Amino acid sequence: MGRLDAEERARAWQRLGSENFDLVVIGGGIVGAGVVLDAVTRGLRVALVESRDLASGTSSRSSKLFHGGLRYLEQLEFGLVREALAERELMLTRLAPHLVKPVSFLYPLTKRIWERPYTAAGLVLYDTMGGARSVPGQKHLSRAGALRMAPGIKRSALVGGIRYYDAQADDARHTMMVARTAAHYGAVVRTSTKVVGFLREADRISGVRVRDMEDGAETEIAAAAVVNCTGVWTDELQNLSGSRGRFRVRASKGVHIVVPRDRIVSETGIILRTEKSVLFVIPWRNHWIIGTTDTDWNLDLAHPSATRHDIDYLLEHVNNVLATPLTHDDIEGVYAGLRPLLAGESEETSKLSREHAVARVAPGLVAIAGGKYTTYRVMAADAVDAVSVDLPGRIQESITDKVPLLGADGYHALVNQADRLASEHGVHPYRVRHLLDRYGALVHEVLGLAKDRPELLRPVDAAPDYLRAEVVYAASHEGALHLEDVLARRTRISIEYPHRGVDCARQVAELISDVLGWDEATIQREVEVYTARVDAERDSQQQPDDHAADARRSAAPEARAGLTTTG
Repeated sequence: MGRLDAEERARAWQRLGSENFDLVVIGGGIVGAGVVLDAVTRGLRVALVESRDLASGTSSRSSKLFHGGLRYLEQLEFGLVREALAERELMLTRLAPHLVKPVSFLYPLTKRIWERPYTAAGLVLYDTMGGARSVPGQKHLSRAGALRMAPGIKRSALVGGIRYYDAQADDARHTMMVARTAAHYGAVVRTSTKVVGFLREADRISGVRVRDMEDGAETEIAAAAVVNCTGVWTDELQNLSGSRGRFRVRASKGVHIVVPRDRIVSETGIILRTEKSVLFVIPWRNHWIIGTTDTDWNLDLAHPSATRHDIDYLLEHVNNVLATPLTHDDIEGVYAGLRPLLAGESEETSKLSREHAVARVAPGLVAIAGGKYTTYRVMAADAVDAVSVDLPGRIQESITDKVPLLGADGYHALVNQADRLASEHGVHPYRVRHLLDRYGALVHEVLGLAKDRPELLRPVDAAPDYLRAEVVYAASHEGALHLEDVLARRTRISIEYPHRGVDCARQVAELISDVLGWDEATIQREVEVYTARVDAERDSQQQPDDHAADARRSAAPEARAGLTTTG
């Protein structure tokens, strides 16, 4: 179902060069994947091309939350919050219950008289807009009650607290599953395929020219219309098309750090106010994710770099409330992503709008940017509606609110059967539940790989949270083409272990070598390129400012031979 393997990749290339499409979508992040799924389920012939990997940019580097955006209430963006809460509800209940899960947060109160009613009023609004349908509503706590829930917080850091719920997901896995679902319904999905030019008929865009980033081959894709879903690269693609953009996109850098779960004693996540925005302490399996920053970025878009200053900022703010302060030695992983914000009047990126914009830039070309991960499905529907004027005939209404992602159907029954599944395959029930929350009903495909290779049910040696079968499945079904794709996005080994994936790079490369047809020289090159990437990231994270960090990070080689550092 929606298998992205070497055969499908070859078939996709042949189809791109020989078929006429209604839509070509550029960009394999969550918005591009969402547009492709929206279009193909309306009955359109559609293709997606991505120069790197699915979710290789912003969509693998978010706070991993499906949330209404509590702080947007203060900015009076009620429409955005209501829309996001409706999407969160859909994901939790119908579209992706295997991938999107409820998560609780404690909001520590620090002011005695006015803060509780003020915050409670906001949360009541949050709940009544749709926040409390599939998750519990707010719960008020005394100081003692809050400290029982989160003993790791300093007693002096709060006078009470309010617990509320949002939802979270592995963003990279979710994006990949949206793309695979589109492929299941007939869309062409091809990564390592970069747009290098636009085709024209008279005054209209009639397709794109693409280059395979693996072997350098080129072909032309004929289409009635093109949708630019490239996020922070929107302006770059706009320039390539020769069309004048209707909006500008600014990149805002958000940095997160990952620490072990035992470093903060709490049974709930925590949300903290900062002078500019909010800071989340988010439960993430055996870890906490702490973020985020919000600063302008105008350097290498492909590899935003966290600096020593960014990391110190996060540690300083979280340590303000922790009984046992975190240090640099506690950090297992660091990642930096770029939010594509619509450029506004304000110079502060934290005040720029999270609303999205869709524009018909030229006949046959639509661009979409801005928005929040949570509202990707709404953005996708808006983009396809906008491009419909360039398509022959009347197109159907969007139906993605009724299309569960691959793995959703049957998930709840399998959860109840986890013990039986575990005994059938000889693995611990904990493992089966872990797999169900990553693959849903596709768990049978993953476990099936071990039918003739029982060793695949053993953990990866230096990353025991993951089975070897998951690594093989990433290459055989999920479109991973390089070691980096597996370690950074199909699994999250690159941020969940202090070695950042280096200690298991060789073993993982060997596991996927049979699937991808790698010889010993290729295995060695993949390991070397990945190790260089990690070294460059570690080095950049010791630098004092963006320019120094960017110089160190962008010096690392690319896994995809055809790519330059500009993406």
